[in-house]
Amino acid sequence: MLFWIQQKRWLLISLALGAVFYFLVPRPADLSPEGYHILIIILMTLILILKEPIPLPAIALQLIFWQVIIGGSTPNEVGSYFMNDAVFFIMGSLMLAVAIVSQGLDKRLALGIIRLTGNKTWRIVAGFTAISAVLSSFVGPHMVTAMMLPVALTLIKFADKKKSKSVTALTAALLFSIAYGATVGSIGTPSGGGRNVIMLNYWAEFGSGSLGYIDWIKMVYPMVLVEIPITTFIILKTFPPEIQVMDTAVRRLSVEVAHAGRTSSREIFSIVLFFGVLYGWIVLSDNVGLGGVALMGVFLYLAFGLVAWKDLSQQVNWGVILLFGATISIGVQMKNTGGAAWVAGLSVDFLRDIIPNIDILRAVVSVALSGVMSNLLSSSATVAVVGPVVLNLGGDPILLGLASVIASAFGYFTAVAAPACTIIYSSGLVRAPDFLRAGWKMAIMSVGSLLLLALFWWPLFR
Repeated sequence: MLFWIQQKRWLLISLALGAVFYFLVPRPADLSPEGYHILIIILMTLILILKEPIPLPAIALQLIFWQVIIGGSTPNEVGSYFMNDAVFFIMGSLMLAVAIVSQGLDKRLALGIIRLTGNKTWRIVAGFTAISAVLSSFVGPHMVTAMMLPVALTLIKFADKKKSKSVTALTAALLFSIAYGATVGSIGTPSGGGRNVIMLNYWAEFGSGSLGYIDWIKMVYPMVLVEIPITTFIILKTFPPEIQVMDTAVRRLSVEVAHAGRTSSREIFSIVLFFGVLYGWIVLSDNVGLGGVALMGVFLYLAFGLVAWKDLSQQVNWGVILLFGATISIGVQMKNTGGAAWVAGLSVDFLRDIIPNIDILRAVVSVALSGVMSNLLSSSATVAVVGPVVLNLGGDPILLGLASVIASAFGYFTAVAAPACTIIYSSGLVRAPDFLRAGWKMAIMSVGSLLLLALFWWPLFR
């Protein structure tokens, strides 16, 4: 019993704090009882996500039943938020990632990248950063990192088989070029990540307007293009590779690809379907939704026998889907109960004396809340919680929503802040302090890029 209490102490602390606020702390007079209870649920959830005394799917479950028990919601009301385009997109994109990775195209992709970049290490790092950014713009950072990680590990393995410890910086440079490249690129289009789809869902849910797929690209993609070379420079300066030319690794990789034979018709068809899904997101998403296109792609992979349902059921992280639905539901309830408006007003009142200009104040609150929270929670969970607050600040909801989404991608400091960072950290080849070494530089660069975008580019469209 004592061991269980020690292991689950943060679960007990979150429950105790929730009970204290629910029973003992007076509710603010200008906040509804339901809104107050929703904020209590969010406080408990933040503690659980930060310390993770229970698995993330269990955290999602408690979000659901607390909304029914003390949040004033009905079971059907909470359940309805799991049947929306954002959740369908996450589910479909995770399935597509499994379907594509299962084709075993990693070595061919690695060789294709190197044929574009050449053998010099700095050019390979630049290539990894650029390709990860461009791909993640359309299919999400988790899928791209899952595809690119085996590519990097293949090169690392071939770089120096006898002296693996001597290529520590090279390993970090390659892995961070994937993670940071994918994170930077994920803001580029609506299909670039769950956070983007959640904001689209909030705009529609709250009647705040809408932004088409191409319009999103026009407003945000210039920032992606600016950040790609700067990200490469930061990575190479932070982790100077021990090997400047990777000719040995490239030769070994070429031999392995040659032994694998020519690209099969099955692999070619998988690639064609993949690009078909990309085309569908660009052309059809306004009518059938990003989630609808993703699920159509999964259906085609299953129908043509390119992936087995057994593989999807075993390898898709269903807990992530559950967490997305739960965080969207709590975000909508935060809006509906007045909790989001109360937090927004509190934030504005706190900073009003420091920043008298209301437009600048709204932008600072939007970026600061999203940027800080993204390094504590996942980026999608950040937008799910902060999004309703930002959209209650007043001003242009599209611009503030975009700023919040972009700032939520600034999770460079921890391994849990972004899916791409979590995946490379799980390889065991990079350490937690490595994220801090490069993360603060990435954060300064990203804030500066967002400022330039907001000041000089967005006024052309709004």
